[in-house]
Formats: sequence, C-alpha cells, structure tokens
Amino acid sequence: MLVLFETPAGFALFKVLDEGKISKVDDLWKEFSTSESARQIVKLKAFSKFENTAEALSAATLLIDGKPTKSLRKFLRAHCDGESLAVADSKLGNVIKEKLQIDCVHNNAVMELMRGLRSQLTELISGLPVQDLAPMSLGLAHSLSRYKLKFSPDKVDTMIIQAIGLLDDLDKELNTYAMRVREWYGWHFPELAKIVQDNILYAKAVKLMGNRENAAKFDFSEILPEEVETELKEAAVVSMGTEVSELDLMNIRDLCDQVLALSEYRAQLYDYLKSRMNTIAPNLTALVGELVGARLIAHGGSLLNLAKQPGSTVQILGAEKALFRALKTKHATPKYGLIYHASLIGQAAPKLKGKISRSLAAKTALAIRYDALGDNPDNSMGLENRLKLEARLRNLEGRELGRSAGSMKGKPKIEAYDKDRKGAGALITAAKAYNPSADSTLGRTMETAMDHQDEDATEKKKKMGIKNTDQQDTEDSAVEPGEETKKEKKKKKKKHTETEADLEPEDQHIEPEAGEKKKKKKRKHTETEEETEGIKKEKKKKKKKNVE
Repeated sequence: MLVLFETPAGFALFKVLDEGKISKVDDLWKEFSTSESARQIVKLKAFSKFENTAEALSAATLLIDGKPTKSLRKFLRAHCDGESLAVADSKLGNVIKEKLQIDCVHNNAVMELMRGLRSQLTELISGLPVQDLAPMSLGLAHSLSRYKLKFSPDKVDTMIIQAIGLLDDLDKELNTYAMRVREWYGWHFPELAKIVQDNILYAKAVKLMGNRENAAKFDFSEILPEEVETELKEAAVVSMGTEVSELDLMNIRDLCDQVLALSEYRAQLYDYLKSRMNTIAPNLTALVGELVGARLIAHGGSLLNLAKQPGSTVQILGAEKALFRALKTKHATPKYGLIYHASLIGQAAPKLKGKISRSLAAKTALAIRYDALGDNPDNSMGLENRLKLEARLRNLEGRELGRSAGSMKGKPKIEAYDKDRKGAGALITAAKAYNPSADSTLGRTMETAMDHQDEDATEKKKKMGIKNTDQQDTEDSAVEPGEETKKEKKKKKKKHTETEADLEPEDQHIEPEAGEKKKKKKRKHTETEEETEGIKKEKKKKKKKNVE
C-alpha cells in the first residue's frame, strides 16, 4: 500500500513496509515516536517537487476542492501500478479512483498514519530540513489566504460595509461643520440663518458674499431664488450683527470650502454605494432602498450572514437594546428596527406600520437569500414583491376607511345621487321649498318678546308654588274618567277639612275648645302629609338624575 502525503515543497509517496502494525490504530503513535521506528514502517518511494510558489498555490487550491492537478495525475500514473493508495481526503480519493482507476483508502488508520508522517516528515524525506520547511509552509499559507480573500464571494460586500460607515461619519462631520459656520458667521449677519435654511446654500452664500455690506453688489441668482435674494439684501442693510475683520472672514470662507468639499465627496460616495448595492444586492435595494439595505448588511456582518437570518430577526435588526429591555421588563417588544426607515413603512399609517413591517421583513429575507445564493440575480423578484406589498398596503388602508365610514366589510357602497328617483332609493325627507315670508324679522321679534314674557311668568309661578293652567288641564285629561289620582283625593280631604272648619261649633254640637283642638290636629296632619310628599318628590328627582 502507498501513502500520498502533501507538503509545502511537493507531493511525497511513501511505501508501507509493515501493514500489520497499521491495523493497530491505538498503538500506532508509538511506532512514530522516533525516526528509526518510523523508517521500519514507511519508506519514501517518490517525491514530486513544486517548481515555484504559483504552482504550489494552484495545487493547494485544487486540493481544497478535492481535485488533483495534472502533475499529480502524471506522478500517480507513473508510480502507482496495481497498488492501493491511502489519501487524507475521501473526496480526492473518489476523483482519483474515477479518473485513474486506482483503489483509494481512507479510514481512521490512514488518518493516524498521516499524523505520524507529519511528526517525522523532515527525518523521512532527505534534503528537507526544518529551517527550510517552516518558511515554505508560512509563505504558502499567506498566499493561499490572500487568494481566498481575493476571490471569495463573501468578502465583496465589505466595500458596502465600509462605504455606509463612512457615509454616516460624513453626515455627522458635515452637520458639525455647517453648524459651526452658522454660529461663527451669525455674529456678523445673524438674520441670514433664518433666511437661508439649507446648510449647503448657506455656505455658498457666505463664501460669495463675505462681508454683509457686499450683499447688494453680488448676484445670488445662481444660488438662491429671487424672493430669498431680495430678502437677504434687505436684511443686510438693517442687520444688527457686529463688524468683523478680513482675517476672520478669510477663516470663515475656508471653513465654507471644507463644508462644500465634504458635501461633494458625500454625493460621490452615495453614487458609489448606490452602484455597488445594485450589483451585489439588487432585490434588497428594490425593496428597502440603498441606504437601508446597506445598513442591514453592515449590521449583519455580511450578505451571507444576513441570508441565514429569519424574517423575524430582519424585522427587529437594529433594535436589540429595546428588545432585551422589553423582555426583561415584560413589556411589548419592538415591531421594527433599521427596516423602519424603508419607504414602504413610511407610507403606511401609524396603526398599519407593524403589519407592513412584518410583511416587508419576510419579503426582505427572501430577497437577501436570492441575492446571496442565487446565480446572476436581477431585481425582478424585488420589484414584484414591492408591488405586492404596495397592493397589500392599499388593501389595509381600504379596510380602515371602510370601518371608519360605518361598514364592517370593506369599503362602503356609495351610490350616485339621482333627483328623479322615487320609492325606497329616494331621499328620506323631501327638500324644503323657499319661504319668502321667513325673510321678515318683525314678526319674529314680537313672537320672541311674547315668549320671553310667558317664560318669566311661568318661572314666577313655579317659585310661588302655583301650577300653570295648561299643565293642570293636561294632567286632568291624562287621568281616565273612572279613576282618581292621589292629588284629587288630597284636594277633597282639604276641602272637607275647610268646610268643617268653616262650620260653627253650635251647628256641629261640639264645644268650641274641643273644635279648636280638632282643627289644630287636622292642620298638623295635613302639614305632615305635605312634608312627606315633598321628601318623596325630592327622592324621585335624585333617582332620575342618577339614572340620566
């Protein structure tokens, strides 16, 4: 049996002298403890040397994929005639068996044998000392790592990560510099800050104008609109700012140059980021835009790492702090993270942002996987999913409009008005005709005056405890003829007592003192009855108020 062993200097082919000892896997390491015992088990049969580093690099890259080089195939054909070959990679062994018809062996005993050969490699191969083997392996490792980094599809999106990071830094610096220009030049011309709101236009105006006294001389039509230009020139005449020297204005203009240079570089960087996103992740760009897509890739680490995440993770990516705080305090978890800045979520109503963010995250996860793992992807999938999401948003907004209009099932049914329609579909109330007599206000004033007098009279009667005659008539008419109300009975009792009181004591055959006592008792009785009735009425009124 032969053993194929790869070294940084080339391929080595060893002949196994004692195959019986190889079967004892547990004790095989003892045979390679010394170089003398290792020579009794294996012996170098042939060695194929690499011509240069490029050949070593190509051989190593092909072996990683499980493919033999042309030189390796010639080497094996020349030295492996009718013998089995032990290899370290089963995939490489299958390819050699298919193309060269050489039986290949790969098991635990072979792997243990490879470990022993690696430990005694410099002793078994003559002319390969340790001081030469170590730099060879280091140089091959460096060149191999550079080759993998250069051609790795996972590392292409590092440019996007760096570009979006630089873009955010530029925004911060640009904002800081622009605020410094406003504050510095504001001592000389404070009114300009309210007239020109844009930072870039402000810096251009300051650079062109310099001293505010020169505002009337210069033409700002290329920078500012006509209305703003006239307002600027009027404010420059009556400005309340302090005077500054030419040295101060020179430094302010230098700072304005920095602001304008940064803004130009930011525009170039944004165009570069846009082009890179359209080539690397076109579907993701079509769904959420260049900036949001780049921030998602930067937050995930790479496009491939982001493709491994589910839609629920993509939805809250960037809101990890809020998520863990909500889980810790047992509050509601966040509905969106970086994806909140997408245009689709910005178009949705506040009540629908959660639903749209969930749908958008699911489609975004699919688009990321298609961009990362698909072959030559275009943005057709992203555009199609965007149209679906826009249709879903319109559907949700239509439902909300239907509910607010009073219909619980979709949009309300609105029919066109027809004035000639009659029957069930006609108007519920007929349209009123014009009354010309209603234009005069003389009769209305008389009627309102009479109404006010009647109201004042009724209020006085209520205070005095006298009922209105109309109310008494209606109360009397409400009672049926065969029935008597309690009030009528009380009235009869009062009349009876009054008649008895009017009679003389002689006619009643009662003594005057006794008659007076009876009158007093009857009066007290009627007074107590009236008091109880008043209390009951008050209780009823309170109950009615509580019910209302």
